Amino acid sequence: MEKVNIVVRKALIGDILQIQDASREAFDIYAEGAGITAIVGSLDETYEYLKAEIENKLVLVALWDGVIIGSVRVEVNDDKTAYLSRFGVRARYQSKGIGRLLISAVDEAMEELGIQRLYLHTASRMLSLVRFYYARGFYIESTTKNKGYIRALLCKEYEIENLSISLNAGCENLASF
Repeated sequence: MEKVNIVVRKALIGDILQIQDASREAFDIYAEGAGITAIVGSLDETYEYLKAEIENKLVLVALWDGVIIGSVRVEVNDDKTAYLSRFGVRARYQSKGIGRLLISAVDEAMEELGIQRLYLHTASRMLSLVRFYYARGFYIESTTKNKGYIRALLCKEYEIENLSISLNAGCENLASF
């Protein structure tokens, strides 16, 4: 069996072109699978936009033998919530555990930052993605059609030690993303 070196780390400015390429490939597949006919935002990102994302958000990349094959972005909010976006893995590396590694790295970062709830949207028609997120502790909080297709808002709650407020409120008290 071939030994492969897979690394998940924070993105660097020098990673931008590889992130763009991997994201375009992953989101082409997403758009097709979800039946989205409009342009998906990640397919139209500029170098400068992605540079600002790296400077202002937690952006993680997965590397397979030194080549970026997937990435994820998380915007951390002051209210102990965060929003995950632009999560994608190149087609030929899907179903190899890369997504699980990226989400595990996000989970570690959220716990270190004391985040209580992590949110994301995904196309509700993408059953494989909904199952993937459910298996990682997310659940559907609501749905919307504000982007022209049915998107599910998913939420994951983290247990925070010494938390003085009740987590029973859950994800229902959410601002619009």
